[in-house]
Amino acid sequence: MAIRTTCVAWARTSRSGKIKVHVASKSTVALYVVLGVLAAITVFALVVMDYGKVSFPAAMAAAVDDFVTMMTQPGLGGHFTLPDVIEGLFVSLALALLTTFIGAVIAFVLGLLAACNLSSKGMSNAIKVFMSVARAVPTILWVLVFSVAIGLGPEAAVTGLLFHSVAYLVKAYSESFEEVDAGVLEALRASGASWWQVVFQGVVPEKVNEMLSWTFIRFEINFVNAVAVGAVAGAGGIGYQLFLAGSFYYNIHEVGLIVYLCLAVAVVLEVAATQLRKRYIVQH
Repeated sequence: MAIRTTCVAWARTSRSGKIKVHVASKSTVALYVVLGVLAAITVFALVVMDYGKVSFPAAMAAAVDDFVTMMTQPGLGGHFTLPDVIEGLFVSLALALLTTFIGAVIAFVLGLLAACNLSSKGMSNAIKVFMSVARAVPTILWVLVFSVAIGLGPEAAVTGLLFHSVAYLVKAYSESFEEVDAGVLEALRASGASWWQVVFQGVVPEKVNEMLSWTFIRFEINFVNAVAVGAVAGAGGIGYQLFLAGSFYYNIHEVGLIVYLCLAVAVVLEVAATQLRKRYIVQH
């Protein structure tokens, strides 16, 4: 009874005497205010925007009609053959796979050096700061930078995608490594194990499942990015074909087919990731 009385005494109540279950904090109020201001600015921009001679309701109706046609009537319009589209799909997958593999190898080493329980504080902070800056720059901007530096082609796409992949995986790996039980590491060090022995006998066996999970997630992200930058970096692939179909040939039927193929690959990757987690991560 004393505990209940104390809790009621500290709880906030309304004018009717009812206890307030949800009490708005300053951060919550600030979040709602920011969202409200953004919503008001969006509505104001839509109202005062100069649409020229185009009626906004008519344009929205036409866009919805095009979207329905694209999703319900996919097909080839004579600009590509089905083998060409399938080949472009595998080119994008190859770009994503190559970027993920190279990025995972680099991120593994940098992740070890960025983990505060495996490296010095100075080196750990320096790597984390640099990776934070690399992550802050969007992937498309990295691709554009290297497209100017080394020219259009798959090399610029892979290099640009690699920067963001490494930064992403270093954060994931290092935080995972820092969760290793400190007692295990101290026991290995006390037994005379070298740094690499500590890594491969105490860290990797415990965190290999998490590393595989993060790497596969990044592979899915890299496939989406490879499609997005296919036209920007001149890397080809199904992203370049999507750009041609939508912005050059204006064929929404081909756009619909390419979109469905990309969605199919995304579903296959998600199913494969789920099965791998069930077989290797859950069982272990």
